[in-house]
Amino acid sequence: MTALLTVAHLTKRFGGVTAVDDCGFAVEEGTITGLIGPNGSGKTTVFNLVTGYLAADAGTVTFDGRTVRRPDPARMYRRGLCRTFQQARVFAGLTALENLVVAAGRARRALFTPRFGGGDTDRARGLLAEFGLSAVADSPAGELSYGQRKLLEFAAVLMSRPKLVLLDEPSAGVNPVLVGTIERHIRDRHATGTTFLVVEHDMSLVMRLCDPVVVLDRGAPIAAGPPADVRADPAVLDAYLGS
Repeated sequence: MTALLTVAHLTKRFGGVTAVDDCGFAVEEGTITGLIGPNGSGKTTVFNLVTGYLAADAGTVTFDGRTVRRPDPARMYRRGLCRTFQQARVFAGLTALENLVVAAGRARRALFTPRFGGGDTDRARGLLAEFGLSAVADSPAGELSYGQRKLLEFAAVLMSRPKLVLLDEPSAGVNPVLVGTIERHIRDRHATGTTFLVVEHDMSLVMRLCDPVVVLDRGAPIAAGPPADVRADPAVLDAYLGS
């Protein structure tokens, strides 16, 4: 298999605290890779460094065969790397449909011109139907339930046909039925060729969905491999039980 994403020697300090410490791992193309660890282990910070929401103090990010010197969210998005957030981020004042059209790369001002339409709209409506959101297509995103906003954000990152999707706590704050729905969407998209890197606290979800799994502790990887092996690793057990 080929590594779609590689991080090497990634380091980030906040004052005297080292949040990410010489971190390195790879995400192979065609996998659903899990990134787990105790609270404060640096998982979301790694996401922010990879996607350019934070600047690294040291280290490199290589995506799709190219080393990215200074990751930038917009540039990474155009290259095919997209992410979601722990708390779903949507444009509250735009409709669900408009949120997806904007995610396709349209400027927000284009929504109010006659050029708004065409292929982007058709694709957006298709994704809304896929995610069970057709009934709220014309509703402001700010009026949707939390679970609907999580699904809308997931649908939005798919508008650009990404190669790699980084999901940050996709099951956080949602009910078990919606967790199952989100899992199904991940599996369906993975079956069509999308690679995933998933930060998740729900270990039952991780163990049945992700392979391989990378474990962070104090900002550095301590284990990586198939979920069953990682779950039995003494270093992993110590990190979780000792946190």
